Amino acid sequence: MDELDTPVFPAPKALLMQVPCLNLRKAPANGVAAASTVPTSEPNSNVSAFDIAVPGSLPVFQPAVVLPALRAAIVLGCHIEPVSYFDRKHYFYHDQPAGYQITQYYHPFARDGLVTLTSDDGLEAGQEVEVYIKQVQLEQDTARSQEEDEHTTLIDFNRCGQALVEIISLPNLHSPRDAAAYVRKVQSLLYAVDAVTTGMEHGGLRADVNVSVRRRDGDSDRSFEYSGVSGLGRRTEIKNLSTLKGIEDAIKAERDRQIRLLESGGVVQPETRGWSLTHPHETRRLRGKEGEVDYRYLPDADIPPLSFDLDLISHVARSMPPTPAVLVRHLVQHYGLSVKDARILESLDDGERLIYFQEVVAELLSLHDYEVNEINVGKIAVNWVLFEVGSLFSTDESTWSRDKIPAKSLAEIIHQLRKNAITGASAKLILRLIFDGDSRRVSEIIRQEKLMYVGMSPETYETIAKDIMQNHPQEVKDIVEKGKIGKLKFLMGQMMRHPRRSEMSAPEAEKALRRLLLGEKS
Repeated sequence: MDELDTPVFPAPKALLMQVPCLNLRKAPANGVAAASTVPTSEPNSNVSAFDIAVPGSLPVFQPAVVLPALRAAIVLGCHIEPVSYFDRKHYFYHDQPAGYQITQYYHPFARDGLVTLTSDDGLEAGQEVEVYIKQVQLEQDTARSQEEDEHTTLIDFNRCGQALVEIISLPNLHSPRDAAAYVRKVQSLLYAVDAVTTGMEHGGLRADVNVSVRRRDGDSDRSFEYSGVSGLGRRTEIKNLSTLKGIEDAIKAERDRQIRLLESGGVVQPETRGWSLTHPHETRRLRGKEGEVDYRYLPDADIPPLSFDLDLISHVARSMPPTPAVLVRHLVQHYGLSVKDARILESLDDGERLIYFQEVVAELLSLHDYEVNEINVGKIAVNWVLFEVGSLFSTDESTWSRDKIPAKSLAEIIHQLRKNAITGASAKLILRLIFDGDSRRVSEIIRQEKLMYVGMSPETYETIAKDIMQNHPQEVKDIVEKGKIGKLKFLMGQMMRHPRRSEMSAPEAEKALRRLLLGEKS
């Protein structure tokens, strides 16, 4: 057995907690109102009659909330079926008191998608993995189980009956890292187009991961097939993984368990297994896993077929927000950003930092004192938005808020700096004052704090430089006698800390030092 040749095919579930795609929590038979789908920490506080299979209760489909499911299927490149149907998947377990789960087995609403992973997604340079989506389906969630001890399991029915968009992928992944990268990319795509409202850490998405191993040489007494992919080992399923690290760790633990079992002469049994943070190096058996025949899929009699107008699908596709890759490409081409800066900007603060950046650029373009365009302004603005403004929030451990430094104020600071009306040090000082709550306009701060840059004469620069050199003779000796030009940076730092630093220009200060130390002419 070889651990690097482990077919792994995760099926992440995007749980739309804020806007459920399929509301199965109605009880119209007796007039009882539907339970809320808003997340709560109070167990069994949002439970309807249908959730616990009270006789006479029926599911009710809510067409308006199909929109997030459509967005998910479109962003994953799937073909949307004009008509899809609901089925009942029969099994007996304490998380589903009705004895069946409403899903879409025979006729799901979307098929045949594709997610491509590259080095941008965490793979090695030059590596590319194509993960094919078998189908995307709507289905009913089950209750949450919490094991107290080996004899006691607590059941929370708040989640039961809520909607899931289940994304089923084919076995195209062969390492724990690639599997985690796949789920991470799916999550970012869904989040970008508002198909899911929160991340894995808040329950917005979880993964059921199927794991199997096979010998590298293909020598096996028996191989298995899944959806047209043959030569696989017998798989087990790990349920409800809710972190990217958990996905990697659970796959490693189950891979190693299967390898040990097969090398000792054992047989991998088809079963559903669990994994927890408290036991990260092992999985545990939950129950035997039924085959597809054992689920006795039957058409659901309560929910009618789901039909999509082709014009609706086209409208949703045209009106969806751009994906992260599209945004990055736009930032690079339109604003001249580096790919690295564009990716950072796109990923921060749920898109709020990107919007703020665009507002700053727009404000700068509205200042007509000089000719500018998006590219030369964008390169300057992104440094201030990411690093100067970002460092203030990081230092104070504050949550991002554009109100702390209005876009118009930052644009004015950059504008004054570009005109050489203030120095870089003064610009950062003004930024800090506004961040700390100073409500004055930028122009007022410059005037009242006497920050307007007035150029010094070369003689004044040299006088200050001589004082600095006299106070640091060792650095001067290293530069003059030993040629350690790098020590100039230290002396430059001392000059820019001088009481008259607001009047200084860094290039002119460096020229003065070079004239005195190296005999260079200006």
